[in-house]
Amino acid sequence: LEERCLLFAKRVTKYVNKLPKTIPNLENGKQLVRAAGSVGANYIEANESLGKQDFKMRTKISKKESKESRYWLHLTEPSADQSQEKEDLIKEATELMNILGSILNKV
Repeated sequence: LEERCLLFAKRVTKYVNKLPKTIPNLENGKQLVRAAGSVGANYIEANESLGKQDFKMRTKISKKESKESRYWLHLTEPSADQSQEKEDLIKEATELMNILGSILNKV
């Protein structure tokens, strides 16, 4: 899952770099890159946790960041050739959110 989160963050970065340079895309893109990177960073922290409560807290943050990534993705305005990538990234953010939620339910 750590590798999948890393790949998600890299894909988001490429997507944002190709967005049309409008003021909303610049601002929403910054937030999106932060949130997408935070998904994996917090999941890595969860795996290196100090205990069960720390693991749960970090995993919850990771889940929250994947949900936030989805939000920022919805706000971006891609060029026509990026529309499918946007939908794929929204799907991936949703899947990560569901996986992290499932992990939390089992803890």
